[in-house]
Amino acid sequence: MARSETLRNAKAQQNDEFYTLYSDIEKEMNAYVDYNPNVFRGKTILCPCNDPNWSNFTKYFTLNFEKLGLKKLISTSYALDSKPLKSPLQWSMCEINDAKYDETKTSTCGKVFILENDKNSSGKIDSDGSKWEYYLEGDGDFRSEEVKKLRDEADFIITNPPFSLFREFVSWIVEADKKFLIIGNINCIAYKEIFPMLMNNKAWLGTGIGRWISGFLVPDGYELYGTEARLDENGRRIVATNSCLWLTNIDHGKRHQPLSLMTTDDNIRYSKHKEIKGIGYKRYDNYNAIDVPYSDAIPSDYDGIMGVPLTFMDKYCPEQFKIVGAAMGWTHSVMSEDWKESVGYIDDVRSNAGTRGYGIVEGVQKYHRILIKRI
Repeated sequence: MARSETLRNAKAQQNDEFYTLYSDIEKEMNAYVDYNPNVFRGKTILCPCNDPNWSNFTKYFTLNFEKLGLKKLISTSYALDSKPLKSPLQWSMCEINDAKYDETKTSTCGKVFILENDKNSSGKIDSDGSKWEYYLEGDGDFRSEEVKKLRDEADFIITNPPFSLFREFVSWIVEADKKFLIIGNINCIAYKEIFPMLMNNKAWLGTGIGRWISGFLVPDGYELYGTEARLDENGRRIVATNSCLWLTNIDHGKRHQPLSLMTTDDNIRYSKHKEIKGIGYKRYDNYNAIDVPYSDAIPSDYDGIMGVPLTFMDKYCPEQFKIVGAAMGWTHSVMSEDWKESVGYIDDVRSNAGTRGYGIVEGVQKYHRILIKRI
């Protein structure tokens, strides 16, 4: 099974038990703290869809609670009986030893874990400082009114949401106008619910994409495929998809680093890409723009509109380029007329419904393209 199919199968089967590795969370979080050391100071962070028995998001913010200057950490779990894969998880001892522990609710109800102050005698907040607070009335679904109230209390929402409900989860965040950092599939760039946010600089990519995200812990019941599936030193099952990214609206330094590019002439003479070297850039049949199939082949001296691949968003610097639209099939029906006019949208070329809205070069439909212009 190809790596790109792993998350598609998870979405289709609603197998959403993908737990992010601690090292990947720490690496990504460091970028925001390095850019602004006080970004989380005095703030409340909600980690929904996180079972603290497994969640490294909860672990990270617990261990770094004082360092980040957090006001409060809230982590909600999804009821075990509501999960498609019934993993033999160990129950948290802080729950079992608590007077509120209820054997009849522990598998059917969601739980809330809260960290506000030092809970142990060490004088420091660590992984033993998390407090199992209470059972939810429902199963912990992020769409429930119970979890919505916790969402509204939070300043930041940081998690690896259910892949099968990614679009709904983003809408859930936007509805509350919260700062966020989440993991999604690379193709989410092309979602009609996501792309307008990227285009208008209301969201952007984090610092990690593709192999930068090294893998996900999965339950024992999840079938492993191919060379990108493995067991770690503790026998835990890990799947690496090579098709994920971080999506956020928290600022970081990487997004302000301009791409180092060659001129049009230098690309034609020296480009490492055979589609460009000695040939140049082809124009779309249905857009007044050139097709640039690789981000590192963007000409530094071209002032017109250019169509670039989705992965350009990992290199996008808003001080260097403006996103003016997209050629992704759906765009003609959901975006304003402004961008169509700016790229010279040629409607009569699109008589074939199968190519409607996509970029076409010499009669060949190109995969999703983002349309950009140099500032």
